[in-house]
Amino acid sequence: MTGDDHALARDLAAQAGQRLLGLRAQGGDPDVLRKAGDRLSHEFLAAELAGRRPGDVVLSEEGADNPARLAARRVWIVDPLDGTREFGEPGRTDWAVHVALWEDRDLTAGAVALPAQGTILSTAEPPPPPPPPRDGAPGRIRIVVSRSRPPGFVRNISGLIDAELVPLGSAGAKVAAVINGEVDAYVHGGGFYEWDTAAPVAVARAAGLHASRIDGSALAYNQADLLMPDILVCRPAVAGALLQAIREVTNAAAS
Repeated sequence: MTGDDHALARDLAAQAGQRLLGLRAQGGDPDVLRKAGDRLSHEFLAAELAGRRPGDVVLSEEGADNPARLAARRVWIVDPLDGTREFGEPGRTDWAVHVALWEDRDLTAGAVALPAQGTILSTAEPPPPPPPPRDGAPGRIRIVVSRSRPPGFVRNISGLIDAELVPLGSAGAKVAAVINGEVDAYVHGGGFYEWDTAAPVAVARAAGLHASRIDGSALAYNQADLLMPDILVCRPAVAGALLQAIREVTNAAAS
């Protein structure tokens, strides 16, 4: 680690979020607002990281990929505005800013700012694990899914284990809901990119949550192919049941 990378991730995510709130307050055409938000946050994060960590590589959704990252020891993986669609919808709070550090083959620091909720989750102050059910019984599993394109196989999982599906916006907001104990799990199989999950996964791990591919294998970042096929983030207590249900649904689909 260089200096306090945990605090830097937290502070930059928070500051980018404040800039986005100021932009959003100006109103205007939603599509113009979305594009301006992506650009504003990206330019701020890229400039700050270049100035504060000049030897590091930055991988941003809104920036050109730098081939040097594959040989680098330290790569900042950022999503300047996760949930661009929600950002352009007045009143929605399920959008986020992601800042994560990949160092020596793994995620080492991260922060997820939820500016419209006044919340920052980070590895600088790891959130406590979600509390167990009050009555000690596990109850019905709640799975957060995409509000616009929930994968069909998650519906099949839900039917198999009688889970409740909870629609929400950005990936950062979904993982935050698991971290905060509002839901039990986030399952996604529709594909996305490294910047969608790097910071949320860093914080989820720091909070003691399970985070893996949907087949249980490890998540990998700073790969040549930035596309990530799937993810499972959940309370450790329900990981076994969810992984088993995913296997059953996957095997049934393949047969």
